[in-house]
Amino acid sequence: MLIVPGGSYRNCDGISRRNFLQVGAPLLGLGLSSLLEHEAVAAKETRDRGKSLIVFWTHGGMSQQDTYDMKPDSPAEYRGPYRPIATSVPGTVVGERFARQARVMDKITQVRSVHHENGIHAPSAHWMQTGYFGPTLARIAAQYPSFGSVINKSLGSRSPHMPAYVAVPKAEAFGYQKSVYLGASYDPFEVGADPNAKNFTVPNLALPGGLALKNVRKRRDLLRSFDTLRRDIDRTGVMEGLDAFKAQALEMVTGQAVRQAFEIGSESDALRDRYGRHAYGQSALLARRLVEAGARVVTVNTGYWDHHNEVHKNLEQHLPPLDAAMATLLEDLDERGMLENTLVYCAGEFGRTPLINGHAGRDHWSSCFTVMLAGGGLVGGRIVGASERHGGGVQERPTTPLDVLATIYDLMGISLGTHYEDASGRPVSIVGSGRPIHELT
Repeated sequence: MLIVPGGSYRNCDGISRRNFLQVGAPLLGLGLSSLLEHEAVAAKETRDRGKSLIVFWTHGGMSQQDTYDMKPDSPAEYRGPYRPIATSVPGTVVGERFARQARVMDKITQVRSVHHENGIHAPSAHWMQTGYFGPTLARIAAQYPSFGSVINKSLGSRSPHMPAYVAVPKAEAFGYQKSVYLGASYDPFEVGADPNAKNFTVPNLALPGGLALKNVRKRRDLLRSFDTLRRDIDRTGVMEGLDAFKAQALEMVTGQAVRQAFEIGSESDALRDRYGRHAYGQSALLARRLVEAGARVVTVNTGYWDHHNEVHKNLEQHLPPLDAAMATLLEDLDERGMLENTLVYCAGEFGRTPLINGHAGRDHWSSCFTVMLAGGGLVGGRIVGASERHGGGVQERPTTPLDVLATIYDLMGISLGTHYEDASGRPVSIVGSGRPIHELT
């Protein structure tokens, strides 16, 4: 593993971002070949409905009272300054900064009763990414694989040359979007750049300095000229099998399929404007392109939502671009006939406190919060569960992180009886006690 140098911050729990950022082997090394090999095996072993998943991860925790689960009849110190607006689903309201999503609410389902038992960023992120409690402040290492890695191992890519699991711009969630005991080959492929940048390129698809693409292709052609000799030397077939995966790794770097998927500039200006000329919008558009090209899971990491101070001033920077990105994504997927087979999921590690604090902010709140789901075979326009009058706890239909993940796995076509061995060789269920939320299908 390679520790990534660079920017560092400390969240309100006192943990440095630098502690969590790690990346796998270089793209041209055995890491990518191993990734492709595992994906090929997984594709043969698992039932596959051909579905994909796009995730919006709200790193730090979105305020549900200001967005999906508003409390307009509560005192001002609970409800905040945003007013509720009507949606395309009669009787359902959302916060005024979600005006675009309001128009496509018939495609969206909200689960308003998700809860777990931790209010610290890292353990909570682990809970939502894996379904399981694990790390503590004293032991921050991941204990279980992320749901993106589980889907990667279970289903693999939908296209032989596309990475199955992609993080835009990089893996986040305090380090818990990776594969742990499943193996580094099931880590996400990190884009490594902002899709809204003027000259957006993908560093992880770039060749090492001084190595021209034409020279790589010459070397590939030279290797092909030795094929007959190598078959004579290696009668076991081991080299031939290894070459197949090495060729796929090389194809990702030198071929056109993956490169074209990342060429976001080929989209029309009108569509790019609809998504929004910001990191949220262009990341969502890139996610659609990657899924269309065959990626299985794309996680869009949307920035930091930990607003203990001036929550509404900070939300003004996040809500409008997130609204444009998600609403346009749903419209775009629907227009292209992709929505039925593409599940969209928005969540963070927890929600925010019902009561606004003395710094005009909202603190961590895991007792009851909302997640959003759409597409992928779900029935849109539904609300599952409810919070109490001021949003302090679950009033009806308690739902756990494992229930949410069991729903996602089930919709993706992964058997809920699936177990994978941990580092000690013990089989671990991907869903544990979780059960699909039957009201959603």
